Amino acid sequence: MGWKRKLGIFAVFAGSMIGTMHVINRVITYIATAENYLDKDSYEYYNWRFGKIAYKKKGKGSPVLLVHNFDVCSSSDEWKNIEKELTKTNTVYSIDLLGCGCSDHPALTYTNFLYVQLITDFIKHIIGEKTDIIVSGDSSSFVLMASANDETIINRIIMINPQNLISLAKVPTKRTKLIKHLIFTPIIGTFIYNMKINKRTISHKFALSYYYDQNTISEKDILTCFESSHKDKGHSRYLYACQKSRYTNANILFCLSKLNNSIFIISGNGNPENALSASQYQNQLPSIEIVEMDNTKQLPHVEKPDEFIEQVRILFADEE
Repeated sequence: MGWKRKLGIFAVFAGSMIGTMHVINRVITYIATAENYLDKDSYEYYNWRFGKIAYKKKGKGSPVLLVHNFDVCSSSDEWKNIEKELTKTNTVYSIDLLGCGCSDHPALTYTNFLYVQLITDFIKHIIGEKTDIIVSGDSSSFVLMASANDETIINRIIMINPQNLISLAKVPTKRTKLIKHLIFTPIIGTFIYNMKINKRTISHKFALSYYYDQNTISEKDILTCFESSHKDKGHSRYLYACQKSRYTNANILFCLSKLNNSIFIISGNGNPENALSASQYQNQLPSIEIVEMDNTKQLPHVEKPDEFIEQVRILFADEE
């Protein structure tokens, strides 16, 4: 068989594979977003410099900003179990981070400092006054950095299971940069993303890391996360690629030393590593107070909202 014939066969095979991937990508996007659980029309939008930011504003009183976990599957829907209670005494802002939920998903390199700027600008332009913040998981780092950069915007901070400081400090390597470029490609990158982020992998994450009592896991919550991760034709892959490539990491030890805010950590003790991570922050800043919630894992505010609200009331009341 001549080389031209071999090349022709390879081209046909490659074209067929690309075509199949494209069809699979389109089907997954359709399935993920068909139910419209997030409902873009229910949000207000802040026209930020890098894209539209979806948010909700409810209630009256001193402002509280809710920042969801830094994950392509997450959105402000994460706060639905505690929002109503908080609005009885506060003006509650819940935000979809850039690249997540109903916010825009631009094709750019996402960095930790990008989100520092987002939090800063949102508080200054939308909230308009110093605010308390309740922040979930890996989003904690850029809330802390925003507070360290501008002490006029953030008052008290409650972090829920913040990221391990050692993992957070890891920097991009040649290998991780290659991963970013691969996932950024239109069809192959989208296919890789869809294989990594789908209903099965999200369900596994809920059972393994998010919930202590697996019997309380809601199918609708899984489907909402699935939809969030595939909004805007799978463009969440850009954020996912940057996270996997460590572009969103930052060494925050220096900024911790600059903080004089009242800072609290609520830790789900169902994951032993949560207590370890919390102690890392307290070792760097001894004034941080840690509260453990029994029989919860990564999302205590979702799994036990009443107990979580009680802890919030106690922690914030002590500082008034």
